[in-house]
Amino acid sequence: MNIDNSPDKPISQGEAPLFSPPKEKFFSVRGTVSGRQGFVLGLLGLVSLFALWQLGHWATPELQRKFLPGVDEVVGKIIYLLINKDFISDIGVSLYRIYLSFFVACLVAVPLGLIMGCFVKVRALVNPTVGGLRYLPAASFVPLLLVYLGPTDTAKMALLFLGCVFFLIALILDNVLAVPKEFVESAQTMGADRKHIILRVALPAAAPQILDSMRNMIAVSWTYLVIAEIVAATDGIGAVMMRGAKFLHIDIIMAGILTIGVLGVLTDILFRNASRFLFPYVYTRK
Repeated sequence: MNIDNSPDKPISQGEAPLFSPPKEKFFSVRGTVSGRQGFVLGLLGLVSLFALWQLGHWATPELQRKFLPGVDEVVGKIIYLLINKDFISDIGVSLYRIYLSFFVACLVAVPLGLIMGCFVKVRALVNPTVGGLRYLPAASFVPLLLVYLGPTDTAKMALLFLGCVFFLIALILDNVLAVPKEFVESAQTMGADRKHIILRVALPAAAPQILDSMRNMIAVSWTYLVIAEIVAATDGIGAVMMRGAKFLHIDIIMAGILTIGVLGVLTDILFRNASRFLFPYVYTRK
């Protein structure tokens, strides 16, 4: 028996046409985006921001343009500072302060948030105090830190620590509480002790969300950098910005802001890649 596989063969009445899903619209609710689309859209958003900035510079009267320097001027100032003013050293000092203070905050927040999430009585004892401390502005501690620690690196890092640690504790607590109770009950049924439940059940289950909370909170730490480096600082990005402010060098101030933004984005990318490397199963499920 000969079977005709010709592509020109007409579809018989009993055969259904192939289903072609409708094209996803730009404003589709809970739509999907490929890696390439995400890159292109993100790049387009960044270019749009810089375009609006440059248009604002051109739209400003010429005599006042020094108060809103263009993108090219600010980028040129960053290059000038890197080549002639040892700006790379200031960047290194700021990175050291941010990362070390955040590392110490994590050393405090992760164990405390984990214990509070596993033991309800500990949570009842500590959580009201931690919740109240979240509402204290970190900048209000500057005078006390100067009195206690003086104009030292320790005072600056203490401010960065206070700016994020209480929020980080609360976020990690929520991450641990989100672990399905069935995981804990199953471990208890099989005879697991408290140490095993904390370290082998609750912590691994909450770890991807904990790392995501760290990624969000280190962004807050970057927002406190200039405040930490305002008082009696001789180095760091904030100190460079404050020296520029004394002489109304707006381009230097905006160069510092742009530098902090770029470093913050690179930090975010670092955390995202670390999450993909450590928890690939999360992204496989997605």
